[in-house]
Amino acid sequence: MHINKRIHDTSEINIGIIGSKILLDQTRETLKSFPNFKPVFGIIEPDSVITDVASKIMYDVDVLVFTEFHLYNLAKQSLDFPIPVHHVPLMGTGLYKSLFLIKNNYSLKRLSIDTIEEKYVEKTLVELVEENYQIKVFHNHSKPKLIKDIVNFHVENYNSDGSIALTGIQEVSIRLTEENIPNEWVTPTQQDMIVSLERALLATKTRRNKESQIVFGLINVDDFKSITEKYTSEHDVQLLKLNIQQMLLDYIKQLDGHLISLGGEEYSFITTRGIFERETRGYKFIPLLQETNNAIGITLSIGVGFGSTAAEAGSHARLALRQSKESGGDVCYIVREDRSVLGPVDITTHTQYEMYDLAITDAQLLDRAEKAGMSASYMTKLMARVGRYGIIDYTAQELASTLKITNRSAHRILLKWMDAELVEIVGEEKVTHKGRPRRIYRLSFIMDEQLK
Repeated sequence: MHINKRIHDTSEINIGIIGSKILLDQTRETLKSFPNFKPVFGIIEPDSVITDVASKIMYDVDVLVFTEFHLYNLAKQSLDFPIPVHHVPLMGTGLYKSLFLIKNNYSLKRLSIDTIEEKYVEKTLVELVEENYQIKVFHNHSKPKLIKDIVNFHVENYNSDGSIALTGIQEVSIRLTEENIPNEWVTPTQQDMIVSLERALLATKTRRNKESQIVFGLINVDDFKSITEKYTSEHDVQLLKLNIQQMLLDYIKQLDGHLISLGGEEYSFITTRGIFERETRGYKFIPLLQETNNAIGITLSIGVGFGSTAAEAGSHARLALRQSKESGGDVCYIVREDRSVLGPVDITTHTQYEMYDLAITDAQLLDRAEKAGMSASYMTKLMARVGRYGIIDYTAQELASTLKITNRSAHRILLKWMDAELVEIVGEEKVTHKGRPRRIYRLSFIMDEQLK
């Protein structure tokens, strides 16, 4: 048994996830789409006692999720949980995938199943155009030596009529495979995981408390002055402003928010966090950016701030807008209560985005960076990349790709950063073709900051 504990942070939602290592690794990937979750993992091994694992986690988290139903069932029988408890149901694309594999490799005429709802299996069989099938179900989940009983159930059915085992338990699948019994372990797909995590998110007390929290946003029209210069009359400029304001009003209406024109090219809006999370699908989708570009031919920079007070949320929104501007515009960034940043929020699809600390706090380091020509935009991109991948060693070519500059420019600025002691050479990378080895540079300024 291994418990990976995380420090409690009231600005985020602490979620406990208990299951086998394979499913936890899969869950880690899915959690990247839920930046407001802070996970605590409990790995279940063959010799683990589920109640011990759950007991050590449940008082440190706001909600608990089991990746397998039988673990959830055993824990619920023995423990009284002070928090919402969920399991990942095997009823969606994961079940369909397993039945499809059985159909291709064996037959769906005779099945023996455990920990999976019979009605979901029957529904999927109908979709697979199966008729005249027979399903045997293991119903007793409370007997001692549960795994052994389930394995025997499947073995007996296979020996008597050739039933193919469909199990929701990894250990059962392993033992059946060892006995050469055909079986399929039903595992949740990423979509199944997403659905379960969304349900867990809605169930948390922390979430409910934050539903009414004020969210403050700032919207700035990129290069507004150069856009207006293209119009020959003031009348056309005023029409443009009206069109922009109308599109913004329509979008803010979806947020049940209030829009305020700050004059010129800037607007602010106020809404609540619960509505903002739902409409942005968990901070992953803001269609306004694409819609204004398509309809009017303009781009927007959006900054959104969270805070325990309206003043704090407004200050964070200004910081987030600055991040959007420094990234080139046409994006949205979010600064949360703890001054961590989410962004850029994707404009059209649900893609993974960055999460990192907002700023370096060392004044001397900032001064050195500024003198060495390291702009805030460069610093933001590098910190975001380190925060996402945990890698601080790069070649000049990799930095050029990250900063979206040429290799020649990357070499030039690296020399300046070395003189300012912001980076250091830590090795060389041998290339397969003829040529000089590439130097590997370490972003020591980020490492030094993180050690504080």
